Amino acid sequence: MHWWLPEISTGEKILRSLIVYFFLLLMLRLLGRREVAQMTVFDLVVLLILSNVLQNAMIGPDNSVTGGLIGATAILVANWIMGRLVFKSKQFGRAIEGVPVLLVHHGQFIEPNLRRESISKEDVLSTLRTQGVFHLHEVRAAVLEPSGKLSVMKEENLSVPEPSR
Repeated sequence: MHWWLPEISTGEKILRSLIVYFFLLLMLRLLGRREVAQMTVFDLVVLLILSNVLQNAMIGPDNSVTGGLIGATAILVANWIMGRLVFKSKQFGRAIEGVPVLLVHHGQFIEPNLRRESISKEDVLSTLRTQGVFHLHEVRAAVLEPSGKLSVMKEENLSVPEPSR
């Protein structure tokens, strides 16, 4: 093995990298959305293991510096192209990034949407509390954005109940 000479062809290196990139893009799109800041320890462990498992699929028997640079360049270029396509085409953007999903409407959970997104009521309530909403009836709408962020619109003109004495 030589540090600078790839053990597999440049074309194979690029193809392997692109296959793994598109596989990950598809799987992460299909299996859910969470912001990096919302990742649990479990999510982090899965990502670390996933990166290690797929490393060999990308590099094959090649451990050269040049081979690594070729693979990294292929992924970065593919990601740049995907970003441009998402920017230029709303339909393509929706297919790749997804669409917003209503989780709470006028203080009521939308159960089918919670199930489809695999989000528990407790997770939604926790996120609402971080945004200063402590009662579900305060929420006009809570929308799970394609980025994984929860956007909240509060009800207007809420009468605050008097504390019991």
